[in-house]
Amino acid sequence: MASPTADATDRRTFVLLFGGRSAEHDVSCVSARHVLAAIDAGRYDVVPVGIDTDGRWSLAEAAAAAHAAGDLPDALDPTGPAWDPLPCLAELSAAGPVVVFPLLHGPLGEDGTVQGLLELADVPYVGAGVLGSSLAMDKLVTKEVLAQHGLPQTRYRGLHADDLGAPGTDTLAALLDSLLTDLGPTVFVKPANLGSSIGVSKATDAVTLEVALNAAAAYDEWIIVEEAITGREIELAVLGDRVPQVSGPGEIRPGADFYDYADKYETDAAELLDDPDLEPETVVLFQELAARAFLALRCSGMARVDFFLADDGRGPVLNEVNTIPGFTPISMYPRLWQKAGLTYPALVDRLVDLAVERHARRRRNTRR
Repeated sequence: MASPTADATDRRTFVLLFGGRSAEHDVSCVSARHVLAAIDAGRYDVVPVGIDTDGRWSLAEAAAAAHAAGDLPDALDPTGPAWDPLPCLAELSAAGPVVVFPLLHGPLGEDGTVQGLLELADVPYVGAGVLGSSLAMDKLVTKEVLAQHGLPQTRYRGLHADDLGAPGTDTLAALLDSLLTDLGPTVFVKPANLGSSIGVSKATDAVTLEVALNAAAAYDEWIIVEEAITGREIELAVLGDRVPQVSGPGEIRPGADFYDYADKYETDAAELLDDPDLEPETVVLFQELAARAFLALRCSGMARVDFFLADDGRGPVLNEVNTIPGFTPISMYPRLWQKAGLTYPALVDRLVDLAVERHARRRRNTRR
């Protein structure tokens, strides 16, 4: 719905980047559909730009036409006429103010690569900058940084795919035994640079651990093995920049053995509670830890910070920080802000304002 006070001088071109080359391509196309549906047409001229799985950038004309007609599909189609980002962004910027929302999950989108391109293009963009994006994308580096800031985390070990060696060797057997002894008896294995629970497996013995390591190595050369925490899964949404706001907590009750891809995007088996039963002082502790993690990783704009509330008395244990969280209707990030009174369209507006403010600040600090 158009803003009643909007006029030509208020309008800004909103470039929505979606799709991407990572295994989270489909998630991005679904998230982008809902962002597009929420955009205030009175404030923005929308330019949807898709990146297909081969890395081709296209002006998503079908998505633009569906948006104009008010008949968006369940997921946006990232194909269309070729769109070269640097000259096209320069042309748009010459015509008026621009902001880019890189709604790209995973590698080559959430990891600082696209953010670096947007810095070169000298345009404001939603979300963390190059450093914050790259730090938070790599789960191993995230843990190392957060450890320096004294934040409580799961016990873990990091591996390179080369460390696995050949199947059936004494080297591999010794590695499997060491991991289970140090972190077991149950562990989770993840690709270090991916999200949406893609490539994540649970292992309870040497056989399932070897399978899990190979599955993770199919997605990333770096692998993280973590202890399994018995407890509640708590998530908080962070919004802001140098002085971040933190939402109230949400709780995930998985429908499967753990909160996997199907639970997140394909079924309604998981319970997502936006008002979990927690003591007020525990909520405050979660919020303080989420803000500290956001600042430690140089995040900006938005992040979802995931915790466990361990049953063994350790209290909150930080799991992951996601700088481009899901924006589907069942995603926790927009739901938590809606619970706090910030509607989906208002959330998009706030993210745009933060992007513009940060860009202006960075320009002041750059010699020209």
